[in-house]
Amino acid sequence: MAVSASFLDYVLEQLAGVPRVTARRMFGGVGLYSDAVFFAVIANDTLFLKVNDETRPRYVKQRMAPFAPIPGKPPMRGYYQVPTGVLEDADQLTEWARESVAVGASAPPRSRSRAARKRR
Repeated sequence: MAVSASFLDYVLEQLAGVPRVTARRMFGGVGLYSDAVFFAVIANDTLFLKVNDETRPRYVKQRMAPFAPIPGKPPMRGYYQVPTGVLEDADQLTEWARESVAVGASAPPRSRSRAARKRR
């Protein structure tokens, strides 16, 4: 799931219209946040945006793949690959990313893991 510095820089440049985007390396990939809202994943120099039932059809219609971080395991249908045309158009990418931030912000908070609950 390597992410090259040049691809990460390019994506961050394209997302300049999204407020306060930060990148955090995780599990060989990169997570993108707007403020504290997790809205995208970069893996293998591919950008995946967070989706919900309303936004997913746009990606499916363009035959974009869901994020599949583990070969042979089911994909994570909460994130879909961004079409190249959208990635290359900063204004359109900003629009799609802002929708993904809204999806992330509206998601219910994740419960603590079992391990974290046991430590309490």
